[in-house]
Amino acid sequence: MIAVLALLVGVLLGILFEPSVPPELVPYLPIAVVAALDAVFGGVRAKLDGIFDDKQFVVSFISNVLVSGLIVYVGDQLGVGGQLSTGVVVVLGVRIFGNVAAIRRHLFRA
Repeated sequence: MIAVLALLVGVLLGILFEPSVPPELVPYLPIAVVAALDAVFGGVRAKLDGIFDDKQFVVSFISNVLVSGLIVYVGDQLGVGGQLSTGVVVVLGVRIFGNVAAIRRHLFRA
């Protein structure tokens, strides 16, 4: 529940203060958001399954964002950043939808 509240507070602060992103980091922001969403939905699923661990959530959140950003950065350096970005989004998207399906099954028994 703390993670959901923190996410909501973060979104509200972002709306209020309208922070700017340095232009060199703009290509990595969507990937970081998708990676963060993967960790959040994984945390919600773990909480509903009764196996949530706050340390594991924080490590997963940070490592997802850093590793996905690093993959895209290396792809940019190799000239294939777009393809690796697509790959990261597909992999994380599959994980997100898997977690959402598990959350739905848990909440609605369907």
